[in-house]
Amino acid sequence: MNLVHGLCCGSNYWARTVEKKLLPWVLRDVELGEQTLEIGPGYGANLRALVNRTELTAVEIDKSLADRLIGKYGERARIIHGDGTDLQLPDAEFSSVVCFTMLHHVPTPRLQDQVFAEAFRVLRPGGAFAGSDGVPSLVFRVMHFHDTYNPVNPDTLPDRLRGVGFTDVRVDVENGEQRWRAVKPSR
Repeated sequence: MNLVHGLCCGSNYWARTVEKKLLPWVLRDVELGEQTLEIGPGYGANLRALVNRTELTAVEIDKSLADRLIGKYGERARIIHGDGTDLQLPDAEFSSVVCFTMLHHVPTPRLQDQVFAEAFRVLRPGGAFAGSDGVPSLVFRVMHFHDTYNPVNPDTLPDRLRGVGFTDVRVDVENGEQRWRAVKPSR
């Protein structure tokens, strides 16, 4: 992340926005269940809002951010320094998988699809995969100057999620953000 993006994502303003606006919108009609995996928690704004709602595991690729989250939430959540494209977690371990405003940092569509495949693999049958990200725009691009910027097109996202096996896929776009919900079919 570039400096401006990092300052924004680590701010109390962003944490409040996540808690009051983003998560209620993204998780409306989503049952987390008892064991949730968050892929790419970054500075932890979403983790902070989720930690009291479910038994939470978070996988963060950036070692310094993972260490920071362990220091802050290590007693209340399982934080793993790892890669969302290769989770190194057992099949069907989680009742839900979530990721928020991070897919545009995954450098290629192929690797994004691998994140989707890993989410599918670690979900229990009937479990939900839900998340959010920005939609492609000039403003979103400018925020990522000298940063990884690979936005997900909301028009192609449903087919990409179905391509790894998800059903009941829904993608909504509102105010420059997209949210999705997809389900791993019951056996």
